[in-house]
This record gives sequence, structure tokens and C-alpha cells, in this order.
Amino acid sequence: MTALDHTAAANPALKARHRAMWAMGDYPTVAAELVPDLGAALVEACGVQPGLRVLDVAAGSGNAAIPAAQAGALVVACDLTPELLEAGRRQAARLGITLEWRQADAEALPFADEEFDVVLSCVGVMFAPRHQLCADEMLRVCRSGGTIGLISWTPEGFIGEMFTTMKPYSPPPPPGAQPPPRWGSEGYLLGLLGDRVEAVRTSRRAVTVTNFATPEHFRDYFKALYGPTVAAYRAIGDAPDRVAALDSALADLARRHDRGEGKTVMDWEFLLATARKRR
Repeated sequence: MTALDHTAAANPALKARHRAMWAMGDYPTVAAELVPDLGAALVEACGVQPGLRVLDVAAGSGNAAIPAAQAGALVVACDLTPELLEAGRRQAARLGITLEWRQADAEALPFADEEFDVVLSCVGVMFAPRHQLCADEMLRVCRSGGTIGLISWTPEGFIGEMFTTMKPYSPPPPPGAQPPPRWGSEGYLLGLLGDRVEAVRTSRRAVTVTNFATPEHFRDYFKALYGPTVAAYRAIGDAPDRVAALDSALADLARRHDRGEGKTVMDWEFLLATARKRR
């Protein structure tokens, strides 16, 4: 396998739309405030050590790339959205951490075959439209015997339900695009990786979110800061009745998952998976 032509991997208009969605709101703040430990958990599960070459695919602002660099690895963080990479650069500079930040498409990675010892993605690659292309590319750039590591929101968990809730209000997905939370289904993920991996380990875990005083507080936070939610609201901005319906649906979703007393407490399920690329 050789590197794809990453300048022509997909419709440029689709890629521009995808970049624009993730530049909406403030995803770096969402990641830092709500899921700050997910990246470190993935780095630990992948056994990242000093000197290993690590690629973080769809890295965003570096939720996993920065912990990998802190572990002593030689890290490249790549993402389609330059605004997220810039936020990551600033954070790494504040921490005195050195790593490479590179704009790249997860469906056509601009790296050589078997260039990295560890290829990982923390709730990132799951949002690229064409899942099999992404899985193929992650495996291509991972060396034989190297590690693939993924954290993905599950279809049955809170974030999976949130995307189901937003779907009727969101712009239609592009042809061939697949729902992001499918990466969080063990059987589906194993199908993407196929017989090219061995020593597969999966576990369902949850991050407990206590940042919101009320379900409405959650809704308004995501409405302002989380790119896909911002995009959904913009798509229906000229229909007040639909805006009110989505307002109600998102608050109700948080209310159903709330197990707190006096403060909203939610458990957001994710799938952590690691595998070794066959030699």
C-alpha cells in the first residue's frame, strides 16, 4: 500500500464543510473541560514510551498527542481543521512540550507506509465520513507489529444518543458518510480492521461529567461550543419552532441520563480499543 493523493481524496467542498463545522464554537474548551483525561488513558493503553514514533489522527487540539509527547514519544498530531491545531500548538507551548502539528485528512494521510510505531485517535477519526478509508490509512502508516489505539463514543452511550437526537435537525450527511458512533461498536470496529490486526483488546468505559448545574446548562453549553451542535442550530435558525424542539430534546436527553442530586451528573460511555498490526 502507498500513500493516497491527499489533495484529491474527496470532494474539496465536503472537506471545507467538515473543517468549518469543527471550527465552529470552541472544541478545545469542550475537550479540556469535559474529557481532559481521555487522551492520557489512550496513551497509557497503547503503551507509549520514550522514543516511539506516534501519530495522533484527527488530533483536534491534542487531547492525546500532548500526553504522548509528555511520555517521551516523538509525536505528530494531524487534523483537518487548522484552528484546532493552532489551539494545540498554543497549549503545547504553554506546557513546554515539543511535537509536530500538521494539517492532514484522515482519509488520505500524507505519511509513508509503516512510518509510525503507534497510531491512535481519541474521539477524532470517528467523525471522518468514510470509515473504511480511515481504518485502512491508520493501518498503512503503522509499522508491522505496531499498535493501533482508539477511543470512540458508543452508539448506545450519551454522545451516541445525542447525535441521534440531533439528526432530524442537522444538515443531511454527504453521500457515503457513516454515523460516527459506529466506531464505538466492537463488531463494527473489528470489521474495519479485519484480519490485519491481532491481540485486540476492547473495553467499555465511561467518563463522568459533573460540569453542568442543570440539563439546560448542558444544552446551552453544547449549543454554544460544540461544532456539530452549533451546526445543527444554524441549519434551523430560520425555524423557531424547530429550534424550540431541539432545545427541548437536548435538555430531555441530559435529564434522562442525569443520576445526580442537586447537580447534573452523567456517565458518557466510550469504547477503548487497542490492537497489534500483524507482521
